[in-house]
Amino acid sequence: MTFAIDELFSVAGKVAIVTGGSRGIGRMIAKGFVENGVKTYITARKAEACMATAEELSNANKGECIALPADLSTKQGREAFVAEITARESKIDILVNNAGAAWGAPFEDYPDEGYDKVMDINVKAIFTLTRDLMPLLKNGASQENPSRVINIGSIDGLRVSTMDNFAYGASKAAVHFLTKNLALRLGPKGVTVNAIAPGAFQSNMMNATLEKFQDKIESENPLGRIGAPEDMAGLALYLASNASKYMTGQVIALDGGRHIGARQD
Repeated sequence: MTFAIDELFSVAGKVAIVTGGSRGIGRMIAKGFVENGVKTYITARKAEACMATAEELSNANKGECIALPADLSTKQGREAFVAEITARESKIDILVNNAGAAWGAPFEDYPDEGYDKVMDINVKAIFTLTRDLMPLLKNGASQENPSRVINIGSIDGLRVSTMDNFAYGASKAAVHFLTKNLALRLGPKGVTVNAIAPGAFQSNMMNATLEKFQDKIESENPLGRIGAPEDMAGLALYLASNASKYMTGQVIALDGGRHIGARQD
């Protein structure tokens, strides 16, 4: 056993999947993986954006990024994706369930289809994809050298948001509980399951909110800023490395302390 940092925190040679990896938080994580020697598959519904991101992130001297566009919110899309991955790989070391959706509307007008869409993509798709990829995640894994599932939740699943995102907050709270549920059941199979609960990061989903409220969000944050790409990549790399192999069932807020409360000056 060595405590050398380049071994304890190394992810080189691993194989990862990052859903919703073409932009935003998924892209941040994929970039961190590729730049540290991980063969990284990214998936997104928009094929052109997925292919462009994979080409941009691939680095011959470090890691490889491969685009496999798919709509994981549908059974057909998920089955096709799993079949393609299974044809390419016998083992997956890291699964990052990042793909998500939001829907904002006043309580009185909140549509059924919006609620269903958010729950299907944010919760059901995580469960079904993890279930369907379990043969690859278990292959060669052990409790001493586990495979990793990293779910992307939100601080909106830890505290009540002031925004009208009723389904989103509920879905992310469900992701956090699902993380704990799966951790308990999959630990004996050699798979750890943890969640990252981000606060504000630059992404398409957050663009409209940040355009209006970034100054307010930063003024209320104990660390005085929104998250940076290296913040997200750093935590994902930790959760994928040997340094965290005894950690499972955890929901880690990555928000500069905002979920604790507003800044006190």
